[in-house]
Amino acid sequence: MKRDTLDRVLADREAQRPFVLATRLDTGDQWLIRPDENGVDGVSAQLREAALQALAADRSATVTIDEVDRFLQVFNPPVQIILVGAVHIAQPLCHMALAAGYRVTLVDPREAFATEERFPGVHLMRAWPAEAFRNLRLDRRTAVVTLSHDPKFDDPALELALRSPVFYIGALGSRRTHAKRCARLEEAGFAQSDLNRIHGPVGLDIGARTPGEIAVSVMAELVGCLRAAHA
Repeated sequence: MKRDTLDRVLADREAQRPFVLATRLDTGDQWLIRPDENGVDGVSAQLREAALQALAADRSATVTIDEVDRFLQVFNPPVQIILVGAVHIAQPLCHMALAAGYRVTLVDPREAFATEERFPGVHLMRAWPAEAFRNLRLDRRTAVVTLSHDPKFDDPALELALRSPVFYIGALGSRRTHAKRCARLEEAGFAQSDLNRIHGPVGLDIGARTPGEIAVSVMAELVGCLRAAHA
């Protein structure tokens, strides 16, 4: 790998930007292909499309274009999970998400609840969701889960998530609570197709009762949606 290519790879990974490193297998020539960059010298439209497909699938692959084999190595940033509400269930959920290799951000303005002692290793944003989300990247590798049961916290987060391409939106609460939540969002101008994106009550129906069991059900549903989105 040439030095300038290595420097760009390291810079993109540090900035957590998605890209594909395309290597021509017969010569070793390499190109960086980014989704937000067009017109790279030596990269045809067909190669760029193949690279973007590999990036979307989150799967490296070898492709043959014009009888030339190229290896497309995918570099996606870690999946990001944004949790709203530093409630008890958030603790095991954070632990499981971190163990799965995801980046976890917890949003809650209440400093007494959002503490490093309760949430070690988690990026804490002690701010209201409307403020915090302005500084977060809501993309196709992001999941948003609201946990607070408080419309002042959950509704603004859900509205922002619904206006973004995040792959998963979950909201904790009973069916009755979720029906009231959807009614408020409908009044705010969201269509039924938007509301259908919300997994509520959040998590797979496995009869979970304890905070740990509920966290398992949420992570199982979230991972299933992630892998279906990148199938």
